[in-house]
Amino acid sequence: MYLNENLVNQDKAQQLQSIFSAKQILDDAILLIRNISHSLMPPTLKNFGLESAATDLFQKIGASGSLNASARFHDYRTRLKVEQELLVFRIIQELVNNIIKHSNPGFIHLTQNISANNMYFRIHHDGKGIVQADFEKLNHSTLGLGLKNIASRIKVLTGRIFFEIDPSKTYYKVTIEIPREPAI
Repeated sequence: MYLNENLVNQDKAQQLQSIFSAKQILDDAILLIRNISHSLMPPTLKNFGLESAATDLFQKIGASGSLNASARFHDYRTRLKVEQELLVFRIIQELVNNIIKHSNPGFIHLTQNISANNMYFRIHHDGKGIVQADFEKLNHSTLGLGLKNIASRIKVLTGRIFFEIDPSKTYYKVTIEIPREPAI
């Protein structure tokens, strides 16, 4: 409705208000669609698990030709519960989307490892990144809805997330740490 109005015949202030209102409605619609899509289970994840779904995601990104992308799972012998795999996949997906959208990376890589008590998923990229203080600041502001979603999913997994820059300052690293037997 706001865009169908005769914008040409409006004064500048009315034009800007109509455009702003239309943008708000589009942003709300995008958020609604995003939330609906996030609640769905990707078929690859459902049928083959987190390793296959994440590898498939990174292969698709790499196949676009715009950046080098890869995923490597080192110790994923015992699968997480389906609900946990979905949460981890959505966290990875949100992080990857944010990195591609905001960071302009040349490469993005996912690795998975385990220790005695924890499972780790690390995303490395050479774009413009954030560090832990930035994450905390964005997580407590009105911006960063995607980061808030990540934080809430991490909380459900009783895990932690760390945003760092490599000491060489050539790439950023995001580490997701979850207990090997997280409580859901």
